[in-house]
Amino acid sequence: MLNYSVLFNLKFDCMKKLFITLFLGASITLNAQSTKTYGGVKFPTSVEVGSATLELNGGGVREKYWIDLYAAALYVTKKTDEPGKIVYANDEQAIHIKIISSSVTRERFIESVNEGFKNAGHGKATDAEIKKFMGFFSDEFKIGDKINLEFIPEKGVTVKKNGTAKGTIPGLDFKKALFAIWLGSKPASVDLKQGMLGKK
Repeated sequence: MLNYSVLFNLKFDCMKKLFITLFLGASITLNAQSTKTYGGVKFPTSVEVGSATLELNGGGVREKYWIDLYAAALYVTKKTDEPGKIVYANDEQAIHIKIISSSVTRERFIESVNEGFKNAGHGKATDAEIKKFMGFFSDEFKIGDKINLEFIPEKGVTVKKNGTAKGTIPGLDFKKALFAIWLGSKPASVDLKQGMLGKK
């Protein structure tokens, strides 16, 4: 005679195991989709800046003399492959950078950013603003350092290093000049610009 209680328990156990397997599989898939990798660095597909949730527009690696210097990702409120729309936008945006080479020293980084401001071609950063910006990087760089440049319209560009806010420079013009270093007509890296625009 069939023991329906035993059959029911067996069926319930099988369904339970199937549910757990499907749930874990879905969780793994979601976790895999929540980051994107550039230069071996995982960047989240969305971040919070101010009161806005920004989505990953694209990213890539800054390379010089065949050396990967840092990985970077661009975050925006609405994805676009038009650099002008990003540079001139007066809404929350962010560029996240992670150092991946010991070749990136404080002096070389400052030199590179200074050159970038000269080539920006968008917005206007005063000498005082550039000096203040450079002052946020008083500590030496090391592999693994994270630099976040976050723009909030009513506040300005806030610089964070390894999660610590170093200071803020107000004004849309400064933001335009800063973001044009990577997205302007003479970018620091054409490949990285294309990556940030989601074209690579």
